[in-house]
Amino acid sequence: MQSIVIRRVNLNEASELQKIGRQTFFETFSAVNTKEDMAKYLEENLSIERVTEELENEYSEFYFASVDNLVIGYLKLNFGQSQTELKDNKGLEIERIYVLRDYHGKNVGQLLYDKAIEIARQKEADYVWLGVWEENPRAIRFYKKNGFEEFDKHIFKLGNDEQTDIMMKKKVVSLN
Repeated sequence: MQSIVIRRVNLNEASELQKIGRQTFFETFSAVNTKEDMAKYLEENLSIERVTEELENEYSEFYFASVDNLVIGYLKLNFGQSQTELKDNKGLEIERIYVLRDYHGKNVGQLLYDKAIEIARQKEADYVWLGVWEENPRAIRFYKKNGFEEFDKHIFKLGNDEQTDIMMKKKVVSLN
């Protein structure tokens, strides 16, 4: 496989971000959720208007992972008041790391995660946190392998279905 490039998403790439967002979310969760709940979630949370609004938010950042100019995954980070829960200026939220199914097991998620930690250090965050669906053992293993620990739970609404996310946190160690 060619080398994977991680780069920040620009505002003019909203349609590409929407496309990868919808595809990866569908691949990840459609087999275990109803068509109606999936359709509602995709329409409400990954519409072009919503994606554009998120890209315009100065306290959120998106990064693409690509191979030969093909986007194969992405990362969304939130800072300060843009965080979905904690809203702590010393914290950084990894809201999304998604990778196309064909690229699972090829280090893409790890590279996106490493980018998140690099940004956390640049922003001098004390910790990084995230929510992961309790029914997603692959993701839970990934985050535990990277040093995250469970600290709480919250409800994630997928369409009309209320699901439980495990909230996980990791202290950011400075390289200085």
